[in-house]
Amino acid sequence: MNRLEEMLLELKDTSEFMVDLAYSSLIYDNEEIAEEVIFLAGTMEDLSQRIQEVVIEIGMSKPEEIARIVVLIRLQTSIMSIADAAKSIADVVLRGLGKHPVLAMSIKESETTISLARVAEDSVLRGKSFAELRLSSQCGMFVIAIKRDKEYIFGPGKTTKVEAGDILIAKGPEEGVPVFKGLADGTDKELSL
Repeated sequence: MNRLEEMLLELKDTSEFMVDLAYSSLIYDNEEIAEEVIFLAGTMEDLSQRIQEVVIEIGMSKPEEIARIVVLIRLQTSIMSIADAAKSIADVVLRGLGKHPVLAMSIKESETTISLARVAEDSVLRGKSFAELRLSSQCGMFVIAIKRDKEYIFGPGKTTKVEAGDILIAKGPEEGVPVFKGLADGTDKELSL
């Protein structure tokens, strides 16, 4: 896979993640998650700009690739439209327009939530892989992404290690959130294995 294909795949994965987070922010009226969507929108703009620069370079150096470039630009434009829609959903939450009685009823019916937690220096999670942590057994929460500095790790695997400063984005039962956050922020000092 070449660099351009990797960037397009990252763009697609990020837009899908944005949609998931945007809907979650709306359903749970969660501004923290909505703000993450807005941050991701900025990341998408930067990545989109880099893709355009690479596409221009290819077009200038290989004019025979113009047909392929047109397809890539259309794909990029479509992905960015999806990301813009997710940003609009998050904006609804941030402006306080997402509080609707039908949404409130759906939340009561829901068995899962999405939560974010920053890993502290003294967290028991720090330095351990997800296989070692078995978070789903600890608190029922399943980490769907990690924000590390300005980069995202989508669907971290069993061998992925947690670092201090990571923001873990997890899905699971509402009652698991306090334990999840306590493990991440260092309040809870022991894993129950």
